[in-house]
Amino acid sequence: MGGTKSHKIPFWELARGLIRRGNNITLISAFQPDFHLEGLEEIAPEGLASFIRSYMSLDLVGARMRGEEPLPYKDIVRFGYEACDAFLNDYETRSFLRSGRTYDLIILDGAYPECALGIVYRQKVPFMYINTVGFYSGPTSISGSPAPYSVTPIFAKSFTDNLNFIDRVRNTFWHVGAFAGHAVSVTILQGVLRKHFGQQIPHVYDMGKNVSFILQNGHYSVSYPRPYLPNVAEVACIHCKEPKKLNADLEDWISGSGNEGFVYVSMGSSVRTDNMPLTVHRMMVEALGRLPQRVLWKQDAEQNLTDIPSNVRLYKWLPQQDLLGHPKIKAFVTHGGLLSMFETVYHGVPIVSIPIFCDHDSNAAKAEVDGYAKKLDLQYLTADKLFKAITEVINDPKYKDQVKRRQVLLRDQKESPLERAIYWTEYVIRHKGAYHLQSPAKDLNFIQYYSLDILFLFIALVIFSSLILMYIVRSGFKKLADYVQRKRMNQLMDTSCLKRSKKLIDQSKKKL
Repeated sequence: MGGTKSHKIPFWELARGLIRRGNNITLISAFQPDFHLEGLEEIAPEGLASFIRSYMSLDLVGARMRGEEPLPYKDIVRFGYEACDAFLNDYETRSFLRSGRTYDLIILDGAYPECALGIVYRQKVPFMYINTVGFYSGPTSISGSPAPYSVTPIFAKSFTDNLNFIDRVRNTFWHVGAFAGHAVSVTILQGVLRKHFGQQIPHVYDMGKNVSFILQNGHYSVSYPRPYLPNVAEVACIHCKEPKKLNADLEDWISGSGNEGFVYVSMGSSVRTDNMPLTVHRMMVEALGRLPQRVLWKQDAEQNLTDIPSNVRLYKWLPQQDLLGHPKIKAFVTHGGLLSMFETVYHGVPIVSIPIFCDHDSNAAKAEVDGYAKKLDLQYLTADKLFKAITEVINDPKYKDQVKRRQVLLRDQKESPLERAIYWTEYVIRHKGAYHLQSPAKDLNFIQYYSLDILFLFIALVIFSSLILMYIVRSGFKKLADYVQRKRMNQLMDTSCLKRSKKLIDQSKKKL
């Protein structure tokens, strides 16, 4: 249910691996198939597809340049339930649900999975997540893995896990705000699910807690070290591959660059260049034209551009990993999409990142902290700043050194991410959901999980004990004071009586 085509890529790779082991796969998304693979059936309901097309036609780059949120908060909130309604109202979706087909396992995208939990409810089978947005902690958190705000940066901002006090305040604010928006979206979405699956369907939060396993799109070498439960495995770069030989046209043009090499520019699948303002194109053309390197620039459509420099070539599609693995590449200019960030480390290429929306800022911030990226702010970007950033990344050896260091760390694994993903997927199927991997932490609410109820009880006991102690002390002091006062009075009375008695005796003696 994720809104960009890049979310399909980990699913494709896992499907290929599972099919080689004799499994059959049905893949439902908002994007039409790009190829035919025996054993893979793809369904793209037009209702969902048309909704995603209209939703992603926003001018993301223009909004970012104006200092606005590319995706306003209300649009992020409404996406979940509106996409769900479009999906479940579609004729092809309804036909699929009525078909009576059964499955051994359902794997959902960790981004906006709530609607698809209705299919899990209908099928009554175990389910997993591929958490495609690796810095999004929602799926792992709801299943019990710790995600404290003190070291878990919100995925939509440029925080890292090294947060000072002010950053922790801001980070907590954004986390709480995201949770509040998600709760509103889910409340409305719950009504959509009840309409299609009946009033008895459990709440999506309750269903989501029962996830069997999570394939986390991250790895401690390129994301952050995290304390995951046994039902989470990191599979960053599940799609990464060794480069293949380029076609003759591309290879000849790259070879003509000599020792200068070439720069690759792509804004991925989520940021369509045909929606970008023309001023941005011209600014980038001016910067790229000043480079001594040749430039390959992926464009989504023909642009109304003139005077394209001789060192720049535009293509509607380019084999990204084959280019990143080419020995002549010098730098990669990217929007900061997570898959692109993994690929650039896998192939050892320094980058210039220009974040646009969603997790781009957090991805770029992590890459910059790790030392292999130069992050630029689109709102203040000029042709001169872009040119200087690309030149710095190419000429300063620290960027190349750091990305090579991360490359070694990413590749130093006992098995490939795909092999790991296949093993755990089939493990869940073999063990009928592998529910023994789940932690009881998933069933605890916020107060119980952080033992706040125990803290409140402890505070109450301390207050109660303090009050009792104060009462005892005050009562003791009062009794002591009363005792001392009575004793003094008795002493005074005794002394006074003795004196009076002695006086009377003395008087009596005189009279006698």
